[in-house]
Amino acid sequence: MSKTSLQYQVLKQGGPLTKVSVPYPTPGPSEICIRPKAIALNPLDWKRRDYGVMVESWPVVLGIDAAGIVDSVGESVKDVKAGDEVFSLCGLENRKGGFQEVITVPWYFVAKKPASWTFEEAASLPICYLTPAAAIVDGLHVPLPHLDPTGAGTSSLNSILVLGGSSSVGASAIQLLRLALPSTTILTTSSAQHHAHLISLGADKCFERSAQDDTSAIKAATLNGVGVDAILDPVSAAASQPSIFTAFNPTGPKVYSHVLTGQNVVVPEGVKATLVLGRQIFGAKGGMNAFPGLASLIETGKFKLPNKVEIVGTGFEGIEPGLEKNSKGVSGAKYVVSM
Repeated sequence: MSKTSLQYQVLKQGGPLTKVSVPYPTPGPSEICIRPKAIALNPLDWKRRDYGVMVESWPVVLGIDAAGIVDSVGESVKDVKAGDEVFSLCGLENRKGGFQEVITVPWYFVAKKPASWTFEEAASLPICYLTPAAAIVDGLHVPLPHLDPTGAGTSSLNSILVLGGSSSVGASAIQLLRLALPSTTILTTSSAQHHAHLISLGADKCFERSAQDDTSAIKAATLNGVGVDAILDPVSAAASQPSIFTAFNPTGPKVYSHVLTGQNVVVPEGVKATLVLGRQIFGAKGGMNAFPGLASLIETGKFKLPNKVEIVGTGFEGIEPGLEKNSKGVSGAKYVVSM
């Protein structure tokens, strides 16, 4: 009898997770097969399930973040081997999806797990690192020195506002911006309970979310009180609070980097807006080194866990209730299922 593996598929839009037996995967020449030990849950997972966001056809295997043990590697893979502990971005194609016993991904989705981190901590990171990296490089046009050392210091942005700083993407963005722009003023919005943590990650000043309606305090925190040069929006805050655009310096570059969340943002005339996805970073200069570069930042203490990890279930049966909890909103934490 042929060896098989289990996938947890969504057979149709809005449907439940269904256990399906599939042929045991074999990696292609540049692919890595991973047995997950932890899987992170993201809003994109339940949005894909409920609304068909970024789903080309059904059934679909969800899950975009994982950490685990390498099961096998393709003949061209050099940096990892069977038995290594790794963390990985997962894909939008079914064989790459995270909700299964063996995940098959391209080599550049993977890096060795930091020895000091648990599988749950490592699983919480991939998309929440790649997304701000893309938002910074492609959206703000700021090179990241760990990917493109030749571009370091080429940005002229004097002040940047990160909306939703307590989100995992926002907290990661603050760290990456501080590494790339040591002298730039980095401001952020979040609930007051998260302010001390965000300052420790590199923010200069934090504001309550109410400051997104009346931006006078934000503008006052910039050089000469003129307003910010750029806004990075990982949570589509501008969709419900378009007044945030008044935080811009009216004579500045007015750069707006908007992470794709499924919400539409109406951008005022004169604002230079870019809609970004995390996977775009692989096409940037040095982007194929995104995961090994992150592992190096972690090992040297230059990048910290952006948010606390909350384990919301154990085993594949923990995924569905975890998704329901995630869909009700989360602040200052990352939900993970331990396998």
